[in-house]
Amino acid sequence: MNDAVAWTDKLKRMALFAEIVDSGSISAAARRVGSTPSAVSQQLRLLEEALGLVLLHRSTRRITLTEAGARYYPACAAMVAQARSADQALERLRDEPEGELRLAAPIGFGELLATALEPLRRHPRLRLHLLLDDTPIDLIAERVDLALRVGRFTDSSLVARRLGELQRQLCAAPRYLAEHGWPAHPSELANHEWLGLPPRSSALETVWLQGPQGGQEAVRIEPRVLASQVTVLQSLAVAGWGLYVGMAEDVRAPMAAGQLVPVLPEWRLEPAAVFAVTPRRDEQPAKVRHALRALQDHFAARPG
Repeated sequence: MNDAVAWTDKLKRMALFAEIVDSGSISAAARRVGSTPSAVSQQLRLLEEALGLVLLHRSTRRITLTEAGARYYPACAAMVAQARSADQALERLRDEPEGELRLAAPIGFGELLATALEPLRRHPRLRLHLLLDDTPIDLIAERVDLALRVGRFTDSSLVARRLGELQRQLCAAPRYLAEHGWPAHPSELANHEWLGLPPRSSALETVWLQGPQGGQEAVRIEPRVLASQVTVLQSLAVAGWGLYVGMAEDVRAPMAAGQLVPVLPEWRLEPAAVFAVTPRRDEQPAKVRHALRALQDHFAARPG
């Protein structure tokens, strides 16, 4: 038997010895640990043989500590107490959100997160670390607990839960449309200048539009300007650089101000699916479970 196994067995017997003393008898200790009195007695004998000392005087009605047992018991009881304390700490971690929650999301999700995660404010032991970037980051390398991703999700190494969807809006600045013409049909869109995020696979991107009569049109575009942040793309769109597909909530203010106008308003863009992504497949700690529940409740309550 190697040292590791021998120590593991000894630690179990030390814990059992403390249980016998706390219970007041071998039979009572056997009931508490789900064993038999003979099995408990045998484990006690093995511990005493390993120590070379008798720990308990046994009689038919009671047990008493020997001098060696009285000296040995406090350390054994402290060991059991420390083990229980460790379990309780993990139970708190499992049931009560605490520690640091590292959450990654696109930059434009700041307002959404401020609203959706409001229930987490009730947990004072929880700290939030928000990593906002429109370029997807490595969840493992950045120790991210939870990430929000938009669009089609294909990474099989991560766990994705669909939260809902966001409406998208095709728009442009009046200045751009005055210079390049107003598209009358999706077939004309490929000839226009586009703004977009860096593609993940190819330079070409497919934009799907649904017409007023239910028909669909697919447009393959190659953006003239790429930027890693949607805030930059929106600023470029307002400045008249080209057509831009933004989240409807994000472009609402510049559209209300007349800085951007809808393009092909009778055609609707395919909504963007939003996923909550975690790098783990096993049981999640409380901080992640509570954040997921808050996000799911937020999207469930959204109109539509």
